[in-house]
Amino acid sequence: MGEIKDAIERADRESFTREPPKTLKGRIGYLIKQLGSAKAVAAELGVTADSVNRYRRGARKHPRADVAAKIDDAVRARWQPQVRKRRQKQAATSGGITVETRARFGYTAPVGTTDDGRFRRLTVHLPPAYAQRLFDARDAGASDQQMRGIIAEGFKDIYFQDGGGRAMGLSDVEINDIDYLDLDY
Repeated sequence: MGEIKDAIERADRESFTREPPKTLKGRIGYLIKQLGSAKAVAAELGVTADSVNRYRRGARKHPRADVAAKIDDAVRARWQPQVRKRRQKQAATSGGITVETRARFGYTAPVGTTDDGRFRRLTVHLPPAYAQRLFDARDAGASDQQMRGIIAEGFKDIYFQDGGGRAMGLSDVEINDIDYLDLDY
């Protein structure tokens, strides 16, 4: 997964109002309720239906590491979808999205000014339109590079050009060498 998609997933997890089930039996029971049968859960996890039933009964308590990760991902992907959807809708319509990052920013600037890329640590609140574009891009399966472009465009408008108040000759802001990136909405 890409850095931006991971950041969106982390922000989604932070919006949970209740924690997902912690025990293996609880997680498997939740997945069976969501997917309808042990066979469907088995297909999702890449194991047999018998294995799923053993997890559900408690006869097998420790799945392989890769299966445990798939169980965790499957539960988190389905946990509280309405809460996540409501938070994303609020970010896309009124709240916007806050991006905190440390990365190398480069840009094209007019002659006589410096356009050397350098590391910056920025926390910028982007308007709802950028949040909507980011969510739409993620849902459409956009690459991490495309989603970086959306964030870079937002940084150009809001941070570098201050909403049209300065640096009007600045164009093509790029985000490279991301040290860390975190989103909040």
